[in-house]
Amino acid sequence: MMIDPFGRSISYLRVSLTDRCNLRCTYCMPARMRFLPREELLSLDELDRLCSAFVRKGVRKLRLTGGEPLVRKDAIDLVERLSRFLQSGELDELTMTTNGLLLADHAAALASFGMRRINVSLDSIDPETYARVTRGGRIEQVIAGIDAAIGAGINVKINAVALTQDNLDMLVGLAEWAHARGAALTVIEVMPLGEVGEDRSDQFVPMSEIRRRFAERWTLTDLAMRTGGPARYVRTNEGGTIGFITPLTHNFCGDCNRVRVTCTGQLFQCLGQDANADLRTPLRASAGDKLLDAAIDAAIGLKPERHHFAIARGAAPAVARTMSLTGG
Repeated sequence: MMIDPFGRSISYLRVSLTDRCNLRCTYCMPARMRFLPREELLSLDELDRLCSAFVRKGVRKLRLTGGEPLVRKDAIDLVERLSRFLQSGELDELTMTTNGLLLADHAAALASFGMRRINVSLDSIDPETYARVTRGGRIEQVIAGIDAAIGAGINVKINAVALTQDNLDMLVGLAEWAHARGAALTVIEVMPLGEVGEDRSDQFVPMSEIRRRFAERWTLTDLAMRTGGPARYVRTNEGGTIGFITPLTHNFCGDCNRVRVTCTGQLFQCLGQDANADLRTPLRASAGDKLLDAAIDAAIGLKPERHHFAIARGAAPAVARTMSLTGG
């Protein structure tokens, strides 16, 4: 098992397959994003070997992220390879976060390789709002992907970033829409990651205000359920599930069980810190895993206690890199 300096067991790994995305969401990246050269990305074999090392060290949940993971042409091949850990019982869950644009084409394959749960980033079902927030996305494609995933037997959770000027008045309707499809909804406070061409103080809304709006629509009952991440869940009196992720108003770092690896092999021990460890060099230095294992152990030994997110008008982001570079 991997135990960090604060006694937390690291059992959850998020791996970015690419920094590229087919959207340019206003809270995530600038409109003219410069992506990494493809030659800097880990190969399929390297991603497999890296994930295998973490599974061997006790990771029980593995999430594939981006950018948008499904824009990588060999993403499904990696899912197929990693499914062996589901079959062996070494992994409890292999899952993915996607924007859903390409999901309709791949949902059946993901289900066939053992993916039982997936997160779809969707901030509004209003076509105009969705197009504005994503800078050109088509909501019809996302809805088709969600329906295809549900039809393939995959449980879908909608992830929505709360944005004061864009979707705050639509979140109750989004929850109703998700629940009608049998999907859950998780709402996330906007995070100060990277320059995006917007002032996040204009975007940010505290979760207390969001929960108040949901409580006006439903009676909410707190749930003890956990899915491996930082969300805290409630159930409505009509049976729907809503999650809340509060990186700014309620720090959830005390029981953090996760680390992230980028598509270039950088391990970030904390989403809200700049510190990271290079895993690509030891990965490529030897056909064996001794150097890689040592690098992972050293990195876990430096995991910080918490992040220090804050949003203030005109202030620089907490970290310079965008979310798409780290992985969702």
